[in-house]
Amino acid sequence: MPVRGEEYDARFARFAAEGQYLHGEADLVSAFVGPPPRRILDAGCGTGRVAIELAGRGYDVLGVEVDPAMLGTARAKEPALGWLLADLATMAPVAPEFDLVVAAGNVMIFLQLGSEAAVIANLAAALVEGGLLVAGFQLGRQLPLARYDALCEANALVLVDRFATWERDPFAGGDYAVSVHRRAGTP
Repeated sequence: MPVRGEEYDARFARFAAEGQYLHGEADLVSAFVGPPPRRILDAGCGTGRVAIELAGRGYDVLGVEVDPAMLGTARAKEPALGWLLADLATMAPVAPEFDLVVAAGNVMIFLQLGSEAAVIANLAAALVEGGLLVAGFQLGRQLPLARYDALCEANALVLVDRFATWERDPFAGGDYAVSVHRRAGTP
């Protein structure tokens, strides 16, 4: 049974107490999107760790999460931030108003099997022209990198860069990738 809400959040509190740096995702996003004000969608935001950090840096952030317990923890930590309880595959269309969509924390491999195409289409549709989709996830059978890239390409998302970590270590194969795609226009 996966951990949820406060239990999930407590893991990251322990990591921070051990001296681990927890904001590599926000650092990479900030470097690509540029200085605030920018509008960012945190897709699969969980307990809000990335969204709250980005908001603290001055970005206008909306967090979307399907798990009510995870979102409840996020709302409790930062009630003033925009939070939306929704499934990324079936959520109502979001206007193309975001400069960047981030899917951190292996969001892409925790999706319901077979929903990846719908999720990528929804995330791409939320981006302004030239906006960026940044996703980091464990590679494997559920979502091979070639399939992810093909789904992105089908939604007018062009690969800009790929890293092995959120700290921008070069990608040379391996079992984890952080991919940055730019929305070129409508498919």
